[in-house]
Amino acid sequence: MITIIATLFIKEGKMEEAIRILKQIVPKIRESEPNCISYIPHLLKGKKNKNKIIFYEKYKDENAFTDHMANLPKNFEKIFPLLEKKIESIVCNEII
Repeated sequence: MITIIATLFIKEGKMEEAIRILKQIVPKIRESEPNCISYIPHLLKGKKNKNKIIFYEKYKDENAFTDHMANLPKNFEKIFPLLEKKIESIVCNEII
């Protein structure tokens, strides 16, 4: 399994629009990528995190993650213009 923690940095004043778009596209991504086990966006608490969305993502294997990344430009075409900077991702390995 592959786990990803991805951080989206949303432009000032664009969070509500980003949330609205994510509510539309995340269910479609989950449905179209059967080997994506978890794909969950989270809002962060605190003023310094007010423009961040964190995704917790889990994939069956490397191929599932590769498929997800290949689909990302199309799936996120409405989100990319709302980003302040490039998405930051951390790849994690489960301990247990």
